Amino acid sequence: MGLMKRLDRASALVDGMAQRLGVDLTATGLDAERAAYGYRTMVMRCASCDGQAQCAALQEGADQLAAPPAWCRNHDRLTH
Repeated sequence: MGLMKRLDRASALVDGMAQRLGVDLTATGLDAERAAYGYRTMVMRCASCDGQAQCAALQEGADQLAAPPAWCRNHDRLTH
């Protein structure tokens, strides 16, 4: 998979996981530049994860999640 497709997929997975967890990624209380940096960091972590297929399958099977999977590279950022 090419880099741009991997980043697109990672962005969709980060957004999907946040939605299923009820986490508003835009409500960080940070200025726009720092919030964008934080989001980009999450996408890059996700893009480098070998568990993207498992994450996609998990999201396809659930409209809501209580917590991100323990193996999620953004676990700490997505936990309320």
